[in-house]
Amino acid sequence: MAAQPGLAAEIGRVKRSTGIATIERGKAKVPTAPGTQLQTGDVLVTGKDGQIALTFIDDTRFAVGPNSRVALSQFAYDRTRQTGSFLTDVNRGSVAVVSGQIAKSGRDAMKVRTPTALLGVRGTRFIVEAGK
Repeated sequence: MAAQPGLAAEIGRVKRSTGIATIERGKAKVPTAPGTQLQTGDVLVTGKDGQIALTFIDDTRFAVGPNSRVALSQFAYDRTRQTGSFLTDVNRGSVAVVSGQIAKSGRDAMKVRTPTALLGVRGTRFIVEAGK
């Protein structure tokens, strides 16, 4: 039995969006309206006045700032065990993070990569800024 498109692949949702903000999903550009589902591989892109607030299924929260390009490169989460892995690429701009269950589940389970660094996250709040 095949999974319904969008349901099995959902990793989180847009909570709020302002200004110029889109999700690049393959070749498509998806609007960032509240409730929009996120999928692994999505790239969040904001303009000079854009911001996106997101909540993931493990309770991780992101606030993507203006002039940003953030890729949701890898995401896996087992709700029963509350374990998983999460890799985010911050190519430019900024993202403020309140980590959820994945970061608490194991050493280096959540990672944030920038053009110059790779950060391992262990359950905390932080902000990452990458070159423009």
